[in-house]
Amino acid sequence: MPSDPQNDPQQAPPQPPQKAAAGRQDRDLAFELLARVPYGRVATSMRALPFLASARHIVTDGRLLLRMHRGLGYHEACIGSVVAYGADNLGQERPEDAGQWSVQCVGTCEQVEPTTADLELFGPAPQYADDEPFDPVYLHVAPQFVTVHELRGGSAQRS
Repeated sequence: MPSDPQNDPQQAPPQPPQKAAAGRQDRDLAFELLARVPYGRVATSMRALPFLASARHIVTDGRLLLRMHRGLGYHEACIGSVVAYGADNLGQERPEDAGQWSVQCVGTCEQVEPTTADLELFGPAPQYADDEPFDPVYLHVAPQFVTVHELRGGSAQRS
């Protein structure tokens, strides 16, 4: 008897075309916004405890790449795991921004070797992280889930 896709976890039913298109649009908007800021935060768990770590990111060829300091070991908890990566312009609104936004990408993470073009996009690495020489490690996040939140109107400035 053929398997029923709705009851078989191995065979998820295909998404309706409008849902798939909306997912692509969300991802495109998320990547467009991420390209406007250089840093964000990666979240995962280490020894069953949640943690956040800052990371430099670039968006290139439809990929989200991160640069972190190897010396803290946070990358080890990310590699092969599901991570959340978030960035925003909250509190940094510029005249060219139509409002404030935040982006979160959730997906699997793997260590990668950046290309020469990737390294140029990242720019120079910091010399030190927590008073020790910065040792870069590069990660790729393959987003499975993307959210974009936008705040418009009002003012981000404090009186």
